[in-house]
Amino acid sequence: MSYFTIAGVQMHALHHGDNTEAMRHRVDVLMSRFPQVQMVLFSELMPMGASPHHAQALPNHAEQLFCQLAERHRIWLIPGSMFEQTDKGIYNTLSVISPQGQVVARYRKMFPFLPYEAGVESGSEFVVFDVPHVARFGVSICYDMWFPETTRTLAAMGAEVILHPTMTDTIDRDIELSIARTNAAVNQCYFFDINGAGAIGNGRSIVVGPSGDVIHQAGTGEEVMPIEVDLNRVRRERETGLRGLGQPLKSFRERRVDFSLYRSETGSSPYLDTLGPLQKPLRADVEEY
Repeated sequence: MSYFTIAGVQMHALHHGDNTEAMRHRVDVLMSRFPQVQMVLFSELMPMGASPHHAQALPNHAEQLFCQLAERHRIWLIPGSMFEQTDKGIYNTLSVISPQGQVVARYRKMFPFLPYEAGVESGSEFVVFDVPHVARFGVSICYDMWFPETTRTLAAMGAEVILHPTMTDTIDRDIELSIARTNAAVNQCYFFDINGAGAIGNGRSIVVGPSGDVIHQAGTGEEVMPIEVDLNRVRRERETGLRGLGQPLKSFRERRVDFSLYRSETGSSPYLDTLGPLQKPLRADVEEY
């Protein structure tokens, strides 16, 4: 199968509280209106809101509700992410649910939005999953995409579509739109960057094709985006080049440079160590006259 339909859902929700019933209703309506949809993707921290105080262990009741929902509609479902409570701390965790209602993977956000997402641990495992006879998909969350190594790793693992829920309510959303296009182009993949709306995001979700082309960019309000992707396009462009030109994945494969800087035991470098602590900016003292 070359064609596959993915619906991104940009919706209003409570910043603190349980949004699962509203999400269930949204999926029911979406599938009634667009029965061709095969996968549904929500934004980051949509189910239980954006406070780590609502962290729960997984599996939990909310995840089970989504499993039942996926099975009922026979869809792949990525219901955003939730704060997961573990004995090692709190993680920002995404569940991938199959049309059989099974959790086939969980991904923990690698780069919490520090220093603002304080108290949240960093995940360390990349996640890709296969939709049989369709494609391999990769997942990342929000701030992860600011680190090109994350998306490049997923592409090197075979991902042809990156599913990327985000919760951006800040003035840097315009930069993220550029990063989404760049990630799609340099990794020659589809990139679904789905944001929340209202209290849980300022919208402007974006779906990008493997040449960095904008397939759809949402406004700032609620929106459902059913997009049919053509996986043969990814395969053809990876073979012949972006617009018949650059072949970045092949070039990266055949590189001669050794990126040993990233393999230091501390994960840092002498220059990066000079940048100071990772903390919120402080207000400068103003001398009184």
